[in-house]
Amino acid sequence: MRRYTNRFINAHHQISGRVLSAIVVLPLSLTIAACSQPNATAADSTPATEPSITTQTAQTEQPKAEIMPVSAHLDTQSTILRSVSATVYKDANCGCCKEWVGYAEGHGLNATAQNVEDLSLFKERYSVPQQMRSCHTAVTTDGYVFEGHVPAKHMAQFLKNPPSDAIGLAVPGMPVGSPGMEYQDKFMPYKVMQLNKDGTTEVYATIESPQQQI
Repeated sequence: MRRYTNRFINAHHQISGRVLSAIVVLPLSLTIAACSQPNATAADSTPATEPSITTQTAQTEQPKAEIMPVSAHLDTQSTILRSVSATVYKDANCGCCKEWVGYAEGHGLNATAQNVEDLSLFKERYSVPQQMRSCHTAVTTDGYVFEGHVPAKHMAQFLKNPPSDAIGLAVPGMPVGSPGMEYQDKFMPYKVMQLNKDGTTEVYATIESPQQQI
């Protein structure tokens, strides 16, 4: 009986020892895994930190090269549009039309808003094709037509050197993010169309980002 008892006690100690070893080894393995995670993160963050310094340096240097051309463009737009007067035909209740007029005036245009009951009459008078129409029509004293939310940048470019076969520019519809149609940070790419004397149209500029409007 003592022999069987001793065997049982020895077996119990062996099992207990194995369980204890497993209990000790398991937390140790978890600790090693947990410690290796910060090391991996630190290793991964090292190359990310160095480029960020380079990026910051590049960002601090780039504005010096970019700010001047932008302000130069704004000055050019204001200079050209300052000598231009236009009548803007719009609906009295059109809020985005009012926003565009304020935007155009801010870029130098001498604009006079005229509220009308039937806009289609003026669009037909100034030969704006049906598919090119928007919410307002601006007509300069020289007879050039700017339909819808045309950026001041492209108005100035057009008026600086008007194509011989063109009567103006148009932005069909009301694209979100275009001048006067700003809404939060939303932006819808759009095209500025050239209106030709023979009734045809062609792409004058493609606007794929808000920065291209400046």
